[in-house]
Amino acid sequence: MCSVNICRCFFPQNPFEVALIIALAHVMDFLYPYHSGFMLKIHPVHTSYILALKLGKPCTSKLRGVATWLMVSVLHMFAYSTALLASCIVGRWLWLITSAYILKLSMSLRLLLSIVNNVRTCFEKGDIECARYWAQQIVRRNVYKLSKEHVASAAIESLAESLVDGYTSPIFYFTIGGPLVALLQRLANTLDGALGFKHGCYEDVGWFSAKADTALNFLPARLSALIVVMYAFLAGRRVTDAYNVWRRDCRKTESINAGHPMSAMAGALGVELEKPGFYRLGSPINDVSEPRTLRNAMKIAVAMAITFVTLMLLLSTPIHLALH
Repeated sequence: MCSVNICRCFFPQNPFEVALIIALAHVMDFLYPYHSGFMLKIHPVHTSYILALKLGKPCTSKLRGVATWLMVSVLHMFAYSTALLASCIVGRWLWLITSAYILKLSMSLRLLLSIVNNVRTCFEKGDIECARYWAQQIVRRNVYKLSKEHVASAAIESLAESLVDGYTSPIFYFTIGGPLVALLQRLANTLDGALGFKHGCYEDVGWFSAKADTALNFLPARLSALIVVMYAFLAGRRVTDAYNVWRRDCRKTESINAGHPMSAMAGALGVELEKPGFYRLGSPINDVSEPRTLRNAMKIAVAMAITFVTLMLLLSTPIHLALH
């Protein structure tokens, strides 16, 4: 156990500080959702991604993959631990702002919603190329070869999955472990994106990165899916129908986590989400490429985010009582 003086430099000391840091992080995310220039170059997602590609050479061993993961994580943890310690020495308010900034770097909500909204606007104008351009910002596969329906599907799939990777997971780990644990989750997700391919030359070197990301997102993915299902009524759907789709299709994806939020969203919207040649989630009751469908997806995402944060704030009290 660390001493009280050291602990207070790394962890919120009460539920009020937890709530304040989360609130400040959301204000920062709203005011400055997109990083560019120098701020992008020092962003931990950018620096960890570049460093992982340099250290985790393709066609190398699992041992190198573990070493890469540890080295990237330790370097970033050291840098941001130093920032927390320095701010703690100066004063508590500076520490709270620094912690909020680290949490802001670990999560992204406004940018994700803005991109999906841009896809929706493009569909309203009937501009498929515009929709493809914006969808490609959050979708790994090449959307320029996809139909209108598959472009919309890819955007909704990425919205559902990214809500876990880039929002609920960081909030979850911040609540139970402080800003550095939230950052560690985000680093793990980034390293998985850089190296965690299950086939080809990255299969071995990316093995540990993939496993770490899967383990960290296991609980948040399922809790997020449950909350998404609860808000099916926002899209005019029955909660029981959405729940049944979630439980039926959650294991159809290669990832044991991604299928949960995506199938829950498919059920809540009453649409079929398809990655051609890989999976089909949900049933085509509604048109997936209708602007209204994308609007409903964003409404559910916002409601889910608010509910998740509220739940974490409620849990922060017993967590702090147990730790202190």
